[in-house]
Amino acid sequence: MSFTLEAPLAYKILDSYFENVSYVKGVELSEADVSVFNALTEGVSAEAYPHLARWYSHIAAVKGLATKEAAAPAAAAAEEEDDIDLFGSDEEEDAEAERIKAQRVAEYNAKKANKPKTIAKTTITLEIKPWDDETDMEAMTKEVKEIAMDGLLWGGHQLVPIGYGIRKLQINCVVEDDKVLLDDLTDKITELEDYVQSVDIAAMQKI
Repeated sequence: MSFTLEAPLAYKILDSYFENVSYVKGVELSEADVSVFNALTEGVSAEAYPHLARWYSHIAAVKGLATKEAAAPAAAAAEEEDDIDLFGSDEEEDAEAERIKAQRVAEYNAKKANKPKTIAKTTITLEIKPWDDETDMEAMTKEVKEIAMDGLLWGGHQLVPIGYGIRKLQINCVVEDDKVLLDDLTDKITELEDYVQSVDIAAMQKI
């Protein structure tokens, strides 16, 4: 139940009461102070009622501080809620993650495309046997080395005795695996039928 204190007598009584006390009851602000404060009309004259005016100003200040302190957490909570985007943040983070992922994939593919491709090669030692001891080995060697294929590089050679005056041609070559098939190479050599009886692979090594 609300009430007002407007009579000069009431103001005088309160002024006298607050001459020696700071609150209506006890030593701290209570509901009694709030009730009396709300009952007084604004503008208590400090000149006419100095003790009442002092109490009135004090209660007004305490009430104002309490109101601000109560409002501060609510304002902070409201501000925090404003900062939290419940609808867009996840989507924005997902979109940013996808953008970064796509960028890294593109960079990786670009590096991979610019990186020189490793060419697989094999060193092969061939042993080529002639028909007999009358075969012109120098001519046979020349014909073999004249075989040209993309990815084929001939190396050193030697003539190795195998008995009865017959020598075989032992020759090295390097081939690119993607370009030269070993069967194709040996077929081209055996096509030199005036010189070549057979072709064997003595050694192979990947490089």
